[in-house]
Amino acid sequence: MSEISEADASASDLIDQRIAALADWRGEMLARARAIVRRADADVVETWKWRGVPVWEKDGIICTGETYKNAVKLTFAKGAALADPNGLFNASLDGNVRRAIDFHEGDTIDEEALTALVRAAIALNIEARAKKTRKGS
Repeated sequence: MSEISEADASASDLIDQRIAALADWRGEMLARARAIVRRADADVVETWKWRGVPVWEKDGIICTGETYKNAVKLTFAKGAALADPNGLFNASLDGNVRRAIDFHEGDTIDEEALTALVRAAIALNIEARAKKTRKGS
């Protein structure tokens, strides 16, 4: 795939490029996580922010997908407010707002649990937007 400039590319194209450029387990892991997030809700929108971070949104940010040398990190924008009955969150546990899941080489993704977490994040975004709308009316 030829490289598209950031100015001319859609967020989805840029995420595709990031996955292809990684060309190792991190690209595969990011691609799997991305597919799960997108399947969780048909209206999830992909964006590209902060000079190169894939972001998934619906009524606000759901999560980001960052890649590091030893991890693929899904950071949930309002993760501290989400129930995590399956214990997926394993990073950024000290903050009052965000929570993250670090995936390492050889890890598997609990698709059912991640789907539930994504849907819970979307529900929280929708609830927050509705509250904001009610206050403004």
